[in-house]
Amino acid sequence: MAYLPLGTLEWHGEHLPLGSDGLQSAGFFEQLASEVGGIVLPMLFLGPDRVEEVDGQELYGMDLCRAEGTQSYATQQLAGSAYWVPEATFKVILEAVLKQLERAGFRIVVAHGHGPSTGFFRDHAAEWKDKFGLTCLVCWGSEYDHEGLGLQVDHAAMNETSLVMALRPELVHMERLPADLDQWPVAIGGRDPRVNASPEVGRKAIALQLTRMSGILREALGALQ
Repeated sequence: MAYLPLGTLEWHGEHLPLGSDGLQSAGFFEQLASEVGGIVLPMLFLGPDRVEEVDGQELYGMDLCRAEGTQSYATQQLAGSAYWVPEATFKVILEAVLKQLERAGFRIVVAHGHGPSTGFFRDHAAEWKDKFGLTCLVCWGSEYDHEGLGLQVDHAAMNETSLVMALRPELVHMERLPADLDQWPVAIGGRDPRVNASPEVGRKAIALQLTRMSGILREALGALQ
């Protein structure tokens, strides 16, 4: 089994580091590999996302506000984001990785991280099973996702903040967020991390998903026999 962290150099609020996507997925994969075996690959930092030209400037992902109500913010180029590639380019990259993994004898590939990257990988899993003979999996789909206890099921809000708190606490700086709870932090989507995030929430999510994904992977391994 191989684990591919789908990272990005993408804005994750004032309080989380660039690279949060890959840090979360790689950190989880290291624990999962220790449970059921496998190799954690280096993280990718490029990925697809929505793109739109605004006043002659290309904007990507969370640059483009799609939130409503209190979570709205001005569409803008967010500091530090440097990751976008078209889906066609991303597919070429992933298929090159998968071809090499198949050649080396891997049979199962688990990829997770940046939302659009993860969705793209999930949506092409059946195609890649036919093309490379690889079982391709992601970590979404648990009953806990809607409770904020899945893996990367928001954007820099309660879930992702809690996961980084649990995995890399030295990189979290909550004091950089607005102290006024009526002022919504820029480009954060989900439950307010200032009120709801904690290392305990992150550790609970990781424990739940380790149990779930360990079972899924053991079953997938058994099917290869």
